[in-house]
Amino acid sequence: MNENIAKFAVVGHPNKGKSSIVSTLSHNESIRISSQSGTTKKSTGFHVDNNNCGYKLIDTPGFQRPRKVLTWLKQKASSAEMRSKAVADFVDDLQCQRDFPDEVELLKPLVDGAAILYVVDGSRPYGPEYEAEMEILRWSGQPSMALINPIENTSHVEPWKNALEQYFKMVRVFNPMDAEFTKQIDLLKAFAMLKPSWAEHLEQVMSDLNDKRQQQKRNSAIILSRLVEDLCFYQESQKVLTEDQAEIVKPLLEKKYYNWMIKREQKAIDQLLANYKHSQTKLSIDELSLPPDLFDCEKWYLWGLSKNQLATVSAMVGAAVGASVDLAVAGASFMAGAIGGGVLGFTGAWLGADKLASFDIKGLPLDGFEVSYGPISNKNFPYVIIGRFIYLYQQISERNHAKREALEIETKELHQQIANLEKSSQKLLHQSCEKLVKHRDIDIEKLQQTLLLLL
Repeated sequence: MNENIAKFAVVGHPNKGKSSIVSTLSHNESIRISSQSGTTKKSTGFHVDNNNCGYKLIDTPGFQRPRKVLTWLKQKASSAEMRSKAVADFVDDLQCQRDFPDEVELLKPLVDGAAILYVVDGSRPYGPEYEAEMEILRWSGQPSMALINPIENTSHVEPWKNALEQYFKMVRVFNPMDAEFTKQIDLLKAFAMLKPSWAEHLEQVMSDLNDKRQQQKRNSAIILSRLVEDLCFYQESQKVLTEDQAEIVKPLLEKKYYNWMIKREQKAIDQLLANYKHSQTKLSIDELSLPPDLFDCEKWYLWGLSKNQLATVSAMVGAAVGASVDLAVAGASFMAGAIGGGVLGFTGAWLGADKLASFDIKGLPLDGFEVSYGPISNKNFPYVIIGRFIYLYQQISERNHAKREALEIETKELHQQIANLEKSSQKLLHQSCEKLVKHRDIDIEKLQQTLLLLL
């Protein structure tokens, strides 16, 4: 690998969260994580690839016999200028490869030019037994940073800081389970200072990572806009010979319609997971601690808008339409259009708030009937879909790849998020939702831009 391409060896004592840190920093959920010591047997490199460039993270085995290794090294180097060569000789020595396989695997990436990320557990007490391995790392001569991983708590973080600062130029507290994206970027910024020859390359890496983050957000808005459009326009239909057959078909058609809608929402969730490289995370709406199902209108206030909020929105949209009519006739209507539109919007939203989709039977020109269920006519429906998706998005987009437990949903009021938008964006969102439930053509790109602001 090019010498100016950044590569980091994640090293330390066994069972201190090294693999978890590699998983989070590389955005790779396939890396094996275990509470058992010695899970990692061989040094394994993981590339973090971006648009223009990337960097490499190397997961390594833990130190097993650092004191004996340090004794060996001291016998080979009598002065400081000989220390890095002694480490290289240790890695190449056949007897050492047999006697100290873990340390050889651990140190080989450092001999090959990797920088050091030394990981300790801040929830466990500091002890002098760690000093041998820290001294060995110092002998390698590579730029280094210590990461304090508070696996269970932060009880012993300060003693660790005091000790680590004597061996490492930089010390950071870094929890791979909840370290936000900005904190991951901060690690790269710090290393750009530690190794100037990597500075330009790491600047490009950070720029690419930020660009990728924005693209993932745009992709999420596209996934959501297509979902809400598909769900609002979908209709299930079937031809029958008689009206009696139509009545028999009705419950089957309704079930088929709802099943399609549920699968379509699940598909969007799967796309969202893949967008953030959580493809191995098995997530189903039914497995989440969500309110009742997608079609329980009585509990929709938990996801979309309440009846009062929905009525107010409809009044605003109706007033906006009426006002455009007033403007067209130069005010000759004396604002009657705006007032009338607002009243109609409010009344229509309130009366239709619990109606979901209609069942329809139409006679065909030649013979027989066409039975149809859908499309959605409920004014709150697009807001419900947007609300549910955003709750999932908020968790998935910030979820670190080291996390393997079930996803937890933290709800926020959709109404408040909408209120935080600029008035013009609020208006565009409400108008788009109005058109969706009336099954009119919408400007999908404008809707995507508005949803992007919500995300």
